[in-house]
Amino acid sequence: MATNFELMEALQVLEREKGVSMDTLLDALANALVSAYKRMPNAAEEAVVTIDPDSGEMHVYAQELDEDGNVVREWEDTPEDFGRIAAQTAKQVILQRIREAERDIKYEEYAGREGDIVTGIIQQKDQRYTLLDLGRVEALLPQAEQVPYEHYDRNARLKAYIVEVRKTTKGPQIVVSRTHPGLIKRLFELEVPEISDGVVELKAVAREPGHRTKIAVWSNDPNVDPVGACVGARGARVRMVVNELRGEKVDIVPFSEEPSEFVMKALSPAKVKEVRIDESTGTAEVIVPDYQLSLAIGKEGQNARLAARLTGWRVDIKSETQLAEEEAYAGQDWAEGEWVENESGELVWKPAEGGEGVSAEQWQAGGAPADSEGDAPAASGAPAAAAPSESAAVETAEAAPQTTEAAPAQPAAEEEAAEPPAESPT
Repeated sequence: MATNFELMEALQVLEREKGVSMDTLLDALANALVSAYKRMPNAAEEAVVTIDPDSGEMHVYAQELDEDGNVVREWEDTPEDFGRIAAQTAKQVILQRIREAERDIKYEEYAGREGDIVTGIIQQKDQRYTLLDLGRVEALLPQAEQVPYEHYDRNARLKAYIVEVRKTTKGPQIVVSRTHPGLIKRLFELEVPEISDGVVELKAVAREPGHRTKIAVWSNDPNVDPVGACVGARGARVRMVVNELRGEKVDIVPFSEEPSEFVMKALSPAKVKEVRIDESTGTAEVIVPDYQLSLAIGKEGQNARLAARLTGWRVDIKSETQLAEEEAYAGQDWAEGEWVENESGELVWKPAEGGEGVSAEQWQAGGAPADSEGDAPAASGAPAAAAPSESAAVETAEAAPQTTEAAPAQPAAEEEAAEPPAESPT
């Protein structure tokens, strides 16, 4: 009996230190004793073990089962001493169950925390991943979830975003990220009380990790400025987020239900003159002053890309000069047709309404094709781009009738040249 009391005290210590419930430990011990009992000679094939949680008394009941698995006979068959082998077996099984219970507890602790932010200590780093010590478990930061050119020093503290919690035989595997847009949202929730209270909402986040981030904020209280709440006094709040992101720039813009206004704000710090929304194509045509074009597009198109992701619209940015040129270009009367290659491989203009193809030389010279029956190409049948100027087009149009009139004269000249030999006496 004394041994049982010592065993119960040991289980109570395990319960306090490992956080494993007493019921789980007693169940593991009972299964371990059943395994040990079946190893003994003359043991029954089926047995159950009962343990008194107060006194620690243990009893083994052998069972006889029928074909359907029902108990038809049961009797107590508690050995006087399990022996060294039985005790060792029980010890191993108990330790295994304890490890399994610890793994389950760790998994349950993080199973529902996808989308949360955690702080860990950098333990190990290689080309594949970085390990973060979260206390009782370790988190895995894969190379794909790391910010380019971001250096992680050993034993340094680092905040990361939980993207996945996997249950494995070795315990929970927690995958974290430093590039996920959700990290920005969680960092602002830590620094801005108005967001955690629900007064200010983060409507959208667009991020290029390590370079720039844009967030759209909205206030449910008309007396609260959402942008000012996120920036803080003298930029204190947003500065804390930027420091955690190691210098990544953060643009905070107000959210708007009006698409044109939202796109205009999303392109800040550039100043936008006009936004034209085309809902059929999902395109937002943005007009900016000439001196704001490069700022609106951003370095390698970064500002335009982030604005498109933030708003969900395809952003097409044009300067005032480009818009004026396009409108002037669209206002001109252009011929319809296309440049194609004829049988000889020569590039000719083929009018959309049909007819003979006209080469560039013929168009410029105003002449008809060699195999034409006298119909010269009309002035509207060739592209205006092929004509060097309006005067050239007019000259060509005037030259066409001359060509038409001159064409029938060629057979007459041939007839006159052929008549003298016919009248010759020879």
